[in-house]
Amino acid sequence: MGALLLSACSKEEEKAGAEAPQATQAASVADAGPAPTSADADVSAAFRTFLDENYAVDMARHPMSASYRGIKLNNDQWDPDSEEYYEEERAILEARLEQISGFDRAALSPSEQLSYDLYKLDLERQIDSDNFRHHKFVIQQFRGPHTQVASNLINIHTVKSVKDAEDYIGRLSNVGTWFDEVIEQMAIREQQNLLLADWQYPPMLQASKNVISGVPFEESAEDSTLWADFQAKVAALEIGDDERQRLLDAAKTALVDVVKPAYEKLIAAIEKQATKASGDDGVWKFKNGDAFYAERLRWFTTTDLSADEVHDIGLREVARIHKEMNAIKDAVGFDGTLVDFFEYMRTDKQFYYPNTDEGRAEYLAEATRLIDVMREHIPEQFGLIPEAELVVKRVEPFREQSAGKAFYNGPPADGSRPGIYYANLYNMMDMPKYQMEALAYHEGIPGHHMQRAISVELDGIPDFQKYASFTAYTEGWGLYTEQLPKEMGFYQDPYSDFGRLAMELWRACRLVVDTGIHSKRWTREQAIDYLLENTPNSAGDSTKAIERYIAMPGQATAYLIGKLKIVELREKARQALGEDFDIRAFHDEVLKDGPVPLSILESKIDALVARGGKA
Repeated sequence: MGALLLSACSKEEEKAGAEAPQATQAASVADAGPAPTSADADVSAAFRTFLDENYAVDMARHPMSASYRGIKLNNDQWDPDSEEYYEEERAILEARLEQISGFDRAALSPSEQLSYDLYKLDLERQIDSDNFRHHKFVIQQFRGPHTQVASNLINIHTVKSVKDAEDYIGRLSNVGTWFDEVIEQMAIREQQNLLLADWQYPPMLQASKNVISGVPFEESAEDSTLWADFQAKVAALEIGDDERQRLLDAAKTALVDVVKPAYEKLIAAIEKQATKASGDDGVWKFKNGDAFYAERLRWFTTTDLSADEVHDIGLREVARIHKEMNAIKDAVGFDGTLVDFFEYMRTDKQFYYPNTDEGRAEYLAEATRLIDVMREHIPEQFGLIPEAELVVKRVEPFREQSAGKAFYNGPPADGSRPGIYYANLYNMMDMPKYQMEALAYHEGIPGHHMQRAISVELDGIPDFQKYASFTAYTEGWGLYTEQLPKEMGFYQDPYSDFGRLAMELWRACRLVVDTGIHSKRWTREQAIDYLLENTPNSAGDSTKAIERYIAMPGQATAYLIGKLKIVELREKARQALGEDFDIRAFHDEVLKDGPVPLSILESKIDALVARGGKA
């Protein structure tokens, strides 16, 4: 089977119980049909071979994704960004879409039919997305090669052997080639007037300069982030002094001779392009911008909701949450309007840890404690429980000024890394105590860690399915698991419960401001003002959020759209099943097949109901 018959994996996202479900349990969206025939077995075997071979080629073509998943294949390389590479990706997608249509879907088992549907749908949506290849930013202030070099090597590239260390050096030595391709992509976008807003360039420049600050890039009292990381990883190897010195010398040479000039060249390209950027923020400014934004909404929500429909849902949800917040305001005896209460929550020092190293340590300790307490109650709600460990870490200083508020990195299937909940503690006034509980549940347990760790540990489903990118499902689950602990008896402190509502309100406002910016031509300042008027979040938090939505059009709409669907399906199942409804069976059904689009999630829950609520 040639390479062009093998499907490309999605690069849109790579953020990804006691017993893992077997293949026959993993995707039962319909009742089992007739007993399989030998011909059916042949089709099943061919289909599974098709998927397995595809996945192997995908990992060879996407070495950064492979590393994230614990696969050390082409482990000294970065994912290419050349136009030739993307043209080849497109050809792969189209060839595979034609090939998968040649399989007799009816001859597959129910679980294989689900895999078939997911795979075919993902091929179609990736082709649709590629129609707007250059509309998507190759680099922006929150995410891009300029920060990926350090964040991937530090957090993803493990060093357990001399070969791993040599691969690390290889990646350092290949930064120049990768950045040349990124600069080429920037030039293509410049030619098509698909540029970032002018204010987005300075943060990229600062983050880039941070990576090449310190020893060995310059005389300094401190080691650079990369040099400190490599030294620590090599120091942990049980090797001789001569071998260790050889590795250190090679890494230092690569940093000075390749990494530094590559960054300097990228910095020059960013500075040059910045002079041509305008102050317009939304993608409406692009040719075919409306069509691009509609594709982004389809991609992230896995629905056909229009920008106007998403905007209206947001307005309705903001009004509902404000009503619930008013009830808490009155219950704690606050004398004033909800806007006054927002200002009180935003500024009163009792709600914040000190903006010191001691305050940051307290935050991390309390976040860890919240997760540990929740972990004890998980069996009440779930049959599937992940084995992977979870740790809470501070976002590294080199990227904390440009990184988001909090995020999660999933573990690989081999257990070589834990799941990591990252908290951005650069400014403690952006991380209020009253939001800690909801944030810990969202990023950790029962949120992203439960979903993503369970997914990679599943037996019996194809590997591609464990890492599929359906944001409304993944982030909808994260937001749903902020509400679930309330139903379990958590959030006993009314201020913490207010924080839960504040987090949900944040996601409702996202529907309004994301569509406002990219479809209704709101300015950055207009969107920031909306958040400040309608949420208790700080000016810094609100500003960074709007800047994220501008950099990642449509992505922020997935959270609440997904959560609303999960709650809708749960209540639909509860009503249909009555006393037979089992919350553990519902949650396991949601989680046991990996990420899926919302339409397929609905089919899965309908099948659960048809089976009488039995997993």
